[in-house]
Amino acid sequence: MQVLPEGRLAYGMQLPVQSQSTMYAEAWEADAGPADLVDIARAADRAGFAYVAACDHVAIPHRLADAMSTVWYDPVATLAHLAAVTERVLLLSHVAIVGLRHPLVTAKQYATLDHLSGGRLVLGVGAGHVEEEFTAVGADFAHRGAVLDETIDALRAALGPDEFPVHHGKTYDFEGLGQRPRPAQERVPVWVGGSSPAAVRRAALRGDGWLPQGDPRGRLPGQIARLRELREGAGVEEPLTVGAITEPLYVGEPGWEVGRRTLHGAPEALAESLRAYGAMGVHQIQVRFRSRDRAELLDQMAAFGSDVAPHLS
Repeated sequence: MQVLPEGRLAYGMQLPVQSQSTMYAEAWEADAGPADLVDIARAADRAGFAYVAACDHVAIPHRLADAMSTVWYDPVATLAHLAAVTERVLLLSHVAIVGLRHPLVTAKQYATLDHLSGGRLVLGVGAGHVEEEFTAVGADFAHRGAVLDETIDALRAALGPDEFPVHHGKTYDFEGLGQRPRPAQERVPVWVGGSSPAAVRRAALRGDGWLPQGDPRGRLPGQIARLRELREGAGVEEPLTVGAITEPLYVGEPGWEVGRRTLHGAPEALAESLRAYGAMGVHQIQVRFRSRDRAELLDQMAAFGSDVAPHLS
């Protein structure tokens, strides 16, 4: 299922502020809040971003708090809030840890989001990795992969067109229970996150898209070939939206230390580097800009949309 324009490399972004892991958060985000998120989402809408994305964690244990922080906005509440102040940008959960909740609960939340936003939801799902989080809510951590497989099937039914969805599985069983409003889309796209062999298989066999988790450029061609092999072997003919997370970006010459992995320079040079993703078979890239404050981030987003994006085709 293709939800992005064909023929060009689409670009989206994980929103800052709403998750603040030390792996990627900028210092200014610690003092930012809802007004900043609104301005950034509106800027993404104006600059042609395909989507804005929000993460999902319920609670972070002490052992991980220093690295991950405990700042994780709820993705449904966040994306619904931003849906009301944007017009066209898609709303991606990257990723919803759907094994933490019963699929009827997840379906109720995300169907409502899709309904309220006029059909702009892309449901990104993943297995999760924080055992204490699963234990706290009574979810099965040890078998989370198998539970996720079934949950995707259950969500296909619960987010489909039927008011009374039916699913009979090993973990979940429901029938004769109605849910409205239905999603605005006839079929909500499900993008599967993760880069392990199990996650790649899950994306190939159950997903409409794949969201890799930090694969470097050199690893992507092999992963994409494996996706195609699995999909063809299973007789799945629908297109799969393949994603990639780029290196950190800075449009122009920064004049401050942005890190050795950051791609920076003239717009045409950045575009040339990013087009390599498209040549591998990637359909959408998730970008993140280095910035020292919100104003610099907004400037970077605008520059990318006006000066880099036209050269991505």
